[in-house]
Amino acid sequence: ARHPKKSSRHLLAPKQMRFQFIEEHRGEFPVKLMCKVLGVSTSGYYAWRDRPPSKREMANQALTAKIQEEFKKSGETYGSPRIYQVMRKLGLMCSPKRVARLMRAADLKAKQTRRYRSTTKRNKADRAAPNRLKRDFSATAPNRKWVTDITYIATQEGWLYLAAIMDLFSRRIVGWAMSKRMTSDLTLRALDMAICRCRPESGLIHHSDQGSQYTDSEYQAVLAAHSIVASMNGAGTWYDNAPMESFFGTLKSELVHHRAYRTRAEASPDLFYYIEAWYNRRRLHSALGYESPETYEQLYHNNTIRA
Repeated sequence: ARHPKKSSRHLLAPKQMRFQFIEEHRGEFPVKLMCKVLGVSTSGYYAWRDRPPSKREMANQALTAKIQEEFKKSGETYGSPRIYQVMRKLGLMCSPKRVARLMRAADLKAKQTRRYRSTTKRNKADRAAPNRLKRDFSATAPNRKWVTDITYIATQEGWLYLAAIMDLFSRRIVGWAMSKRMTSDLTLRALDMAICRCRPESGLIHHSDQGSQYTDSEYQAVLAAHSIVASMNGAGTWYDNAPMESFFGTLKSELVHHRAYRTRAEASPDLFYYIEAWYNRRRLHSALGYESPETYEQLYHNNTIRA
């Protein structure tokens, strides 16, 4: 049998954790060998195995089971800070360090975020709006500042393009649309959804890059008709629209990079579910005090919070 790897994490771990590791791998490696590698006695392991679990161990087992359940519900996207917040909301007494330790022991690792890059191209014939947002991504109420962009989703039959609009107050995606072509019709449909949903008052700042889908005269006419003020990135400065980059990066890391879509029709329901059922309604956002975008807006309208 191959030898178990020496791990500094296990050597530094409490004996109970080392014994637990041996118990979980006893069908894979000889017990005596694991005890030697992990620096514990064989007799100590068997004594630990035969005694009943302590109240603390039983509590950790119960908490670990709940952590595993919520981790699975998150699509394996929550790290220990968000899992800790979920435990708090469920009324379970624990500390952030305890949650992190139990997640490490259960080998629960959140999917990693990758950086997203914009896909749009500027039409030099169109006039770009000035940058009125100036990287101030805070908002005092809903529908004061929107940011928008386009990303692409790979399928075996070609790209599926997704345009999305985010309200900076709650980070809620208020409008979105999908298409096999990256045209102004795509961004117009996302804008129409956002306007119909939110009915914004005049003066709302709408921030985008300088892509032709946003500088297009028809798109700009819709903004003007609703007294929405256009704002645009500086040329080539993707960080002027960092919240949208963050959202698209999260979408791809938590969902898209773990799928292999055969068709655009197969990808579309997944994206719909992620945006509407998961991200807007349930995903805890660190910038919102670990509330979901929808809950954060509800708290605002109930006069529970004021930005």
